[in-house]
Order: sequence, then structure tokens, then C-alpha cells
Amino acid sequence: MFGISLEIWFVYSLIVLAVFLFVNKRISFDVTSLILLATLVVSGILTPAEGLSGFSNTATVTIACMFILSEGLRRTGALSIVGDWFFKLSQLNYRMAIFIIMMTIGVISAFINNTAAVAIFIPVIIGLSKDLGESASKLLMPMSFAAMFGGVCTLIGTSTNLLVDSIATENGLAGFGMFEFAPVGIIFFAAGFLYLFTMGINLIPERRKDQELTDTFEMQSYLTDVILNAQSPFVDTPLKNTKLIQDLDLDIVEVFDKDGTSKTDRESITLEAEDVLRIRGSVKEINKLLNREDVLIKPSEHWEDKDFEMGNAQLVEAVIAPESSYDGMPLRDIEFYELYEAQVLAIRQKGKVQQDKLSDIRLQSGTSVLLYAKKERVNDIKTAEEFVLATEIDVPDLNQSKIPVAIAIILGVVGTAALGLLPIVASAICGVILMILSGCLTNEEAYQSINWKVIFLLGGVLPLGVAMQKTGAAQLLADTVITNLEAFGPTAVLSAFFFLSMMLTNLISNQATAALLAPIAIEASTSIGVNAEPLLVAVTMAASLSFMSPIGYQTNTMIFGPGQYRFMDFVKVGTPLNLLFWIIGTFAIPLFWSF
Repeated sequence: MFGISLEIWFVYSLIVLAVFLFVNKRISFDVTSLILLATLVVSGILTPAEGLSGFSNTATVTIACMFILSEGLRRTGALSIVGDWFFKLSQLNYRMAIFIIMMTIGVISAFINNTAAVAIFIPVIIGLSKDLGESASKLLMPMSFAAMFGGVCTLIGTSTNLLVDSIATENGLAGFGMFEFAPVGIIFFAAGFLYLFTMGINLIPERRKDQELTDTFEMQSYLTDVILNAQSPFVDTPLKNTKLIQDLDLDIVEVFDKDGTSKTDRESITLEAEDVLRIRGSVKEINKLLNREDVLIKPSEHWEDKDFEMGNAQLVEAVIAPESSYDGMPLRDIEFYELYEAQVLAIRQKGKVQQDKLSDIRLQSGTSVLLYAKKERVNDIKTAEEFVLATEIDVPDLNQSKIPVAIAIILGVVGTAALGLLPIVASAICGVILMILSGCLTNEEAYQSINWKVIFLLGGVLPLGVAMQKTGAAQLLADTVITNLEAFGPTAVLSAFFFLSMMLTNLISNQATAALLAPIAIEASTSIGVNAEPLLVAVTMAASLSFMSPIGYQTNTMIFGPGQYRFMDFVKVGTPLNLLFWIIGTFAIPLFWSF
């Protein structure tokens, strides 16, 4: 065993720093990963080739390909057809609808990126909840959990599975087959279903009610119409230059002429007498206009979403995506109108709605933003990697004639890898080529579909695992675990790795958890003389089954805002499920992967 050298202490310090930065989130996790990579190379612990090995890792390449394959399926509209089919569930009762939703999402998530599937179905589920007369929060959490259930059933179901498979093969192990995770994955799936139907559903609170967006974001007191008098000094002045609301925390949302027709192009609008200006702001700020003689305030008794659809714009709810570059940015630094021709009317964050002083708010993953956007730009918001749209819209650019081709390509990727005809990385690359050549998506769409933050995360954290093994830091941590648990047998060691992975993934990303713990698991198996596969499966499964926190897994983060959940909702519903899976994993995994 290695002694506790300076290099080991240095690596441990980097691990502590990494966990702190991942949890703190003041620095984006992809930047944190690059800091780790650069530090390891500059310090001399890793050579440049070893430091960059994460980017050439088969898991990194395969995961990038899976993003593209999932986007090809989405671009053709294959998932949207499933979404349309969901609306037929409104004729069923709530529990039957839940059953079908979870089964469908689970199966889909086993073969494509589960975050892509959840992003497609969030607005569908919200619409379905209205038809069923149920709170959307009672449907969104089961959908997110089912996506995680399905993700652990196949090698390509989640990036964690591919990552640990790559780490295993790089350490001389056999790796995992396409459906090798399925037996235990199906057990988890069945147990999760049983838990949700007997206990979990009753624990999920009814947070989101069947309301219009104006009511959901409590906008009734924050909107008013102002009529411009003929005597106003702002008549015949461009809207963009008007000082009507200067020094007030107010925004002009839209301008109508005296006949009620919307003036759509804000850049070219010239204010005229009797124009109606729709203004967003607090009652306190709006009241400051009362003393002006050049305007007449015309408050509405009740605002409805249709009041914002008279022009060429509409209200949409967008959620800040888990890996969005806007995560941690104050709203003032994001030019929403310049980028998307959209205005921010309100924000829901950490369960609270805020309608004024918006520029000071620092956005977070899972934050819901109420946008008033031009209709022709809504699809741009939907396809932007910064957002997950929670409002159902018609997508004009779906190429449904390519649906059979896209499905055939996905089946080909899975089939060739499952039969051992090609390694999964080669199969995935071939699939990407076919997606582009067949016209399912363009080159540009393929590049845009890759979540580069995840790629850079993998490129940075995988070398940390190499450094842990190279310096002996992984061996030392493994020996510490073994010293305390070896007397209880290898099952106790497996249980410890499952629990540690399960808890750590609630604080940092599932990929980072797997990259940190997989090398330690391999060293532990070597020390006690057992097969490494059961320990690696424990790490893999637990890292992808995070139910206790809205930040533990991407799909939970995506539903946090639209479901109007609170942090404790996940603790209350998810903790029993995680403990149940810990017990099941401890005893089920050794049945299929012997020590």
C-alpha cells in the first residue's frame, strides 16, 4: 500500500476543492472540471496526455453521440407523437394515466437521453394534468423518477453507465453489455412502481394548480394598461427612446393603437396619441404614474393569458436547464429581448414568485421564467439549450417523414452493440453519421444538440480518477473502507459504496460521483480479492438514482420549477425510495454479479 505522500494529500485536497465547487456552484461545473485538469497537469502529477485522456475517452465520445442521436429522434417528431398519444389518457383515471406515463417514459429513457425525453414531455404532462383535473405536480415527479428507473436498465440509458463501463475496460475489466444492467434495473423499476402506487403518490403535494400563467405567476397586481394623452410630450417619439418610465421599476410589455391592434416591431414603434401601453411593475411603482397628467391608467379587473395573444406574441413558461450557461447569472446580464425577442415578466425560484426588481435576481437551474415572446421566436426558445419549455407549442420544423429512419437508426445502434458486432462507441458514431446523411438533422443541429458542459465535465473529472489511481489516493481510500467493513464480508463493502454513491450524487453530478468512486471501488475489490463488477454496478446504479434532491439529477431539476415543488418535497418522497433501493441493491446486485 502507498504511504501518505505529498502527492496523495494534494489529490485529496483537489477532491475536497472539487466537491466544494460543485456544491457551491459559484463556478460552473465545466469550468471547475477544467481547473482540476489544469492543476493536475501543471503540478506534474499527470502528463499532458493523461490530463487530456478524458476527452478521448470512449465514454465521452459515446455520450456526445447519444446527445445527437436523441436530438435526431426529437427533430423528426417521434417523441411528439407519443406526447399526442398521452392526451388520450385524459379519458382514463389518474392512476391508470400515471401507470402508462411511467411505463412509456421508462422505456424511452432506456434507449435515449432521459433528459431529452423529460424535456419533451414536461409541457405535455402539464397539459394532460388539466384534462385529468389533477395537479401537474402529482404527475411530473413520477415522470422524472420513471426516467431514472428506465435509464439504469441499459448501457446507453444514462451517461453514468457508459462512464463506468469505460473506466472498467480501461482497468482491464470486461466492461458491460448493452442489457447487462437490465435484471437489476427491472427490479428497481418494479420496486419504484410499487412504492409510488402504494405510498409515493400520496406523499406528493398538489403544488401546481390548473391555472393560467397569469395566475400561476401571480401577475394580477403587476400589470396595467396606460393610455397616452394627446398632450403627452412622448407623442411622436420612438418607443425605444421614451422616458415615460425612466427611473421607475417598470417595463413596457406591449403597445396597442387606439383600435386595439398590437404594434409588434418594438424597434420601429413611434408612440401616438391614445396608444395603450401595457406595463409590468409593482403597484407601488405603477402608482407613481397616477400624478401624471399626460397618461390615464386603465387597470383590468382580471388578466387572462388570452389578453397577451392579441398581437404577434404569447406567454410562455421556460425553465432554466440544468447545464444552462445562465445558471448563476443575474438577470440584468442576460439580454432576453436581443437574443429571443422576449421579455421577462416574472420568476419563480425556490418556490417563491417575484415580479419586481427582477434584474437583481440570480438565476438558477430549475428556475421558472414567465416570458412574453414573439410567436415566431418561441421555437427558438424551445430549442435553445439554455431552457426547457414548460408550455405546449406547435413546432413547425418537424420532419415526420423521417421518423421510421430515425427509429431504425436507434434500433441499429442498440442492436449492433447488443450483439457484439461493434463496440458501443463505434455503433454510436455510425448512428450519428446515418442521422445526418439521412436528413434526420443537419450538421449544425447535431453540433448544437451536444451538451458541451457535460463533455467538458467528463474531460476534467476523468483525469482526476487517473490521478487517484496513479498516486495511490484511490488505494488509500479503498483500504480505509476495507479496514472498517472487511470483517462483515464483501456485501457490506458493496453496500457502503452504494450508500456513498447515493448520497454524494445528491450533492454533485452523477457523472462526477461515478468518476470519483469507480476507481476506489476497483482498488477495493483488488484489496479484498473479489470481482470488481458488483462494486462498480453499485456505484453506477446509485449515482443515477437520486430522488432526495431537486439538484441531484437533471430530470429532477427540470421539473422543479414547473411543478412548483419545494426542496423538502423531494426529501419526503425520495428518501424512502432511496433507502428502499439501497436495501434492494445490497442484496440483488450480488445475485447477478458474483463476487
